[in-house]
Order: sequence, then structure tokens, then C-alpha cells
Amino acid sequence: QLQLVESGGGLVQPGGTLRLSCAASGFTLDDYAIGWFRQAPGKGREGVGCITRSGGSIKYTDSVKGRFTISRDSAKNTVYLQMNSLKPEDTAVYYCAAVQDLLFRCEVSLGVYNYWGQGTQVTVSS
Repeated sequence: QLQLVESGGGLVQPGGTLRLSCAASGFTLDDYAIGWFRQAPGKGREGVGCITRSGGSIKYTDSVKGRFTISRDSAKNTVYLQMNSLKPEDTAVYYCAAVQDLLFRCEVSLGVYNYWGQGTQVTVSS
């Protein structure tokens, strides 16, 4: 059974740093494009960024550009979301998602992805 598990969330002060992990079981993450999404209280789920199967192309939404970084570790079958300079408005449940059909590109679009993790809470507050 294909499963994604996010971890690394928590409470951090504004300006702080967190690294989220998206680990896979039952399949090889290198065969999938990966997206990161988040959902703040009372709001819809929105895209954060994505990484292609090869890791050669990465996209970010404007609100996180220059602060967040997505990367892959094939040996650990894990994708990371490094979050720096965190702001209170980054508070949300963060999800990773996977899709196999995108070969050379990725999309920061909810409907593209087939598999989703359960999410991890990130709270940015002083």
C-alpha cells in the first residue's frame, strides 16, 4: 500500500526554522513528482511548491519564494521542505502529495496529485 508520512512540524517563533519530511513506504519517491501544500485554519488548501521526479526542476508559490526550499534524498526515500524566516501567516497543516504521471515537470495544483499524506501541523507564534 502506498503511503506518505509527513513529520517535522511543531511550534516555532517568527523568524525561526523548521524542516518537514515526507517519507514514503510501499513505493519509490523518485518515481513521483512531489508537491507540498498547506491549509490554514478556516481556509482552503493551497500549494506551496513542487519538485520533479529527477529533482531538476522545483517551483514555489510567491509567498514562500526565497524562504522555503524543497529537496530530495533518494537514499532515504524522502522529500524535504526546509522553511526559513517563518511568519505567523505560515501557520497551517502541511501536506505532501505524490503523482506518477508527470515525467519532466511538476505542478502546484491540488487536482494533479493522487496520493496524500496525513499532514503535519506548523504553528508560528511568539
